[in-house]
Amino acid sequence: MGSDPARKYDRLRSRVENLGSVLVAYSGGVDSTLLAFTAHAVLGDACLAVLARSDTHPESEASCARQVASQLGFHLLEVETHELTDSHFRENSPERCYHCKAEMFGMLRTVADARGLAAVADGSIADDLSEHRPGRRAAQEFGVVSPLLDAGLHKQEVRQVAEMLGLPNWDKPSMTCLATRFPYGQEITEEQLVRVGTAEERLRNLGLKQFRVRSHGDLARVEVEPEEMTYAFEIRDAIARAMRESGFAYAAQDLEGYRSGSCDEALSAG
Repeated sequence: MGSDPARKYDRLRSRVENLGSVLVAYSGGVDSTLLAFTAHAVLGDACLAVLARSDTHPESEASCARQVASQLGFHLLEVETHELTDSHFRENSPERCYHCKAEMFGMLRTVADARGLAAVADGSIADDLSEHRPGRRAAQEFGVVSPLLDAGLHKQEVRQVAEMLGLPNWDKPSMTCLATRFPYGQEITEEQLVRVGTAEERLRNLGLKQFRVRSHGDLARVEVEPEEMTYAFEIRDAIARAMRESGFAYAAQDLEGYRSGSCDEALSAG
């Protein structure tokens, strides 16, 4: 690992130590895993990792998160959030993420206060500053800190540090809330979340690694990493069948491939 990520990791450890005690918003992704691992290493029993579960996250992700936490010896608490009860979330405006994060951070702040933990921390990283992230406003409103971001860590550096530390999910593909699969303005329902989650699980079983299934009514727009696009085209019949079996009528492979937040592109286009 190069000296720059190493220096940033030292900075991360110092930032976490200065918190004194912390509740980590943990998802099982590499960012929050590195944060939770570091906090437990530095603060010991003064750290608690909390996994927020809801319809917007597949059960397979929660199961993986539990397994990683068990391997690494985290103190893990699970809580339920209920985004679909919020009409602002369901209507899926460009501010949807704010409403989702406001509920989650409000709950985490309550848990932290009840357990005497000084801070609530999330796994935001430096790359997030360049994307449409209304959830950052919710984090600020609830006083949530972002130690990885404060340390200046970018995604590739997080993976480098996680690999060096032997974290089992250092190369785990990026995974986001299933609500990001829907164009803004398209109402989000439990049935649609299940359909998208099922479709992505089927693609995973076909051997694809980094991808998204974007839901456009009856059409599933499949984004895959450029390195996997040839393979995806070779198995296009299996992909089309998987999408139909998940409840979509049609399947299309996006020629630009996987990119984070592609549904945000319509915002800049407008």
